[in-house]
Amino acid sequence: MKENGKKYSTIHYKNYLGLDQVLGAQQLRSAALYDQPAHDEMLFIIVHQSYEIWFKQIIHELQSVMDMFDENTVDERSIGISVARLNRVIEIFKLLIEHIRIMETMTPLDFLDFRNLLFPASGFQSFQFRKIENMLGLQESTRITYGQHHYAAFFSEEEQADLDQIVEKGSLFDLVEDWLERTPFLQFHNFRFLSAYRESVERMIKKESDAVASSDYLSAKEKDMRLKMLGNTDTYFQSVLSVETHTQLREEGKLRLSYKATLAALMINLYNEEPILQLPYRFLFALVDIDELLTTWRYRHAQMVLRMLGKKVGTGGSSGHAYLRETAAKHNIFGDLHNISTLLIPRSELPVLPDDVRKELGFYYTENK
Repeated sequence: MKENGKKYSTIHYKNYLGLDQVLGAQQLRSAALYDQPAHDEMLFIIVHQSYEIWFKQIIHELQSVMDMFDENTVDERSIGISVARLNRVIEIFKLLIEHIRIMETMTPLDFLDFRNLLFPASGFQSFQFRKIENMLGLQESTRITYGQHHYAAFFSEEEQADLDQIVEKGSLFDLVEDWLERTPFLQFHNFRFLSAYRESVERMIKKESDAVASSDYLSAKEKDMRLKMLGNTDTYFQSVLSVETHTQLREEGKLRLSYKATLAALMINLYNEEPILQLPYRFLFALVDIDELLTTWRYRHAQMVLRMLGKKVGTGGSSGHAYLRETAAKHNIFGDLHNISTLLIPRSELPVLPDDVRKELGFYYTENK
């Protein structure tokens, strides 16, 4: 068979997919060691092999996005492609969470039939999962220690070098931060986003404070509580209104994204309906979704382990459920993008964009005559 002048040999479905290798990779240890193999060991192996195959696809998608953002100028078409590929990653993570429901069809007693054969193997030894974490941008300084071991201690020298190279070259978080810092609309002609935003925040807070103070159905204690909840420009808004405050919070480890990148992310979120900002908004939203789903997967994994093992120590020597629960709480990557919601203001309070800025953020065509 020829196509475009090239000769292709025919191939069978089984050979194309390598099914002999794939379907022959489920080797039950219980079958080799016991007279009666543990029935649910097959399920356990297949689910974890499925995870690893999907991890490979996630790495494939993330690498393609990172390659597109690893430039001084990101082509607008690349953002659309990146959104589509990140949405694919999102759907894969949803599927991985559903895999846990399949695993939970196995009872704790079913698992105990072969659990002793797993020592000292552990999901912590999944190189591909650690690679995904590094590619997304999980910092080593924030990792929860696993049995006092470095997170890469169980991998080969080649694998450790691969993980180190991702960190040295820059993660997706780093690339996105650089891209956000190049956002051109924070200061455009006579428009100064930060100044306009500050005025809107002050106006919004005053309006809401006046409404609380003039209320005839709230007690003095309730008014005081609501005013504290409302905050002011000296509370959480200060993290974006003051570069000094933002810098201090970064030094304390409470924020990670640079000041300029944070301002850009805020502007993209506030004006996400402007045509040129729609794709950047969807891109940032996809990163938040991935971070949330990864946390959800960690939490569901922890709950599954609690259901199966209670307080038993993990097969790899970790504290089991306690370790997994702690990673769900602390191993987030794009928390700064989640925190943008704290800084949002109602559409009715948004600074009006000057006509020249709105024009640049839209799609305008002129007819040649």
